[in-house]
Amino acid sequence: MRGQQSFRYVLLSLHIPALALGLGQGIITPVLPGFAESFGVGAGLAAMVFAVQLAGGLVAAVPVGYASDRFGRRGFLVAGPVIMAVSLFLTAFATGGSFGVLLAYRFVAGVGQQMWMVSRISAIADSGGGSRGRQITSMFGMQRVGNLAGPLIGGFTATVWGASVAFAMHGAVSLIAAASILAVIRETAPDLPAKTSASRGNAPFSWRLLLKQPLPTLFALQYLSMITRGGAIGGGTVFVFAVYAYGTSEATLGVMSSIAALLGLPLILLAGQIMDRYGRKVSIIPGLLVFSLSMGFMALIAAFDWPFAAYVAAFMWMQIVGAGLSGSMQTLGSDLAPAHARGTFFGVSTMVQQAGFTSNPLSFSLLTAVSGFTAAFAFLLGTGIAAASVLGFMIKETLQKPEDDG
Repeated sequence: MRGQQSFRYVLLSLHIPALALGLGQGIITPVLPGFAESFGVGAGLAAMVFAVQLAGGLVAAVPVGYASDRFGRRGFLVAGPVIMAVSLFLTAFATGGSFGVLLAYRFVAGVGQQMWMVSRISAIADSGGGSRGRQITSMFGMQRVGNLAGPLIGGFTATVWGASVAFAMHGAVSLIAAASILAVIRETAPDLPAKTSASRGNAPFSWRLLLKQPLPTLFALQYLSMITRGGAIGGGTVFVFAVYAYGTSEATLGVMSSIAALLGLPLILLAGQIMDRYGRKVSIIPGLLVFSLSMGFMALIAAFDWPFAAYVAAFMWMQIVGAGLSGSMQTLGSDLAPAHARGTFFGVSTMVQQAGFTSNPLSFSLLTAVSGFTAAFAFLLGTGIAAASVLGFMIKETLQKPEDDG
């Protein structure tokens, strides 16, 4: 970032797109369970509307990362939201009453979302310097605000005008994100301005690098963390539980999410400051442990059929604490990413995290079908504690130059 352009550049290329994409995702999150139910499917299969989008991101992560190193970040930053918009407009108006077609469009949306995510994190690592923690957490924080504030809009929109309008609104804000990025984004990938094979080939990426510690341990941490948190980010399978266990309406879920977004905002802003000043582990480990306990509380709620008020308390607990974890895994990755191949590294890292996200609704679907909601939430409690243990005992502090903050 340079001088006077820095604030405008960060605002238009990072914060506004992240907020817009998060808002769009938030708009349809409370709508998806009821929309899936309208196709006559059960709770286990309904969770697949979240899983297939995550699967699309899983498939796209490494190819997008490698291509962004070769051809640059800019094109993928713009194309990602545009692809999302197209898939969402098709979802709104062209499912043809087929649940399979709906899943296909959700998969394509996941590909577009991943194009944005991998290329944007790579761009931050290219130029973020000592403020990487703040930039990454602020990006995920803005996206999270949209994720949790959007359901208020989506819930009432679906109630009054129907689910199709909510999907169309998500498509519209995705186009706003693309326009904002296109207005200011410049290429950040190293050596690309020269556009020569020689300039791009002076420090080739070696896949063997991924087998050197602490990278395998980092990937294990990211996977476990994302399994635990995947269903809470934007609602996800936590909303599925509310719909099927309590018959909760889209509007109610929207109000709850918006309140949680406001309450969690201070933690979003604080987490990046703490990570850049005092280190990554001091912020992440307590957050993972406290977040995991909320999943244990959910398991108790399901086991003993506690009232909806208990669910509301658990939901607020996990969303507020989860705000402090926004962007934490990506910040750890940015500390260890090889400078000459950040896109490829983040493609692999994001694929691992996406596998964790995807495993959340998949495990939730399987365990719910076999043993009920209690087993599904208890499993997430275990993965969260495991993630905190891996970071605490197996990974050294990755913040190497705290003096860069000054």
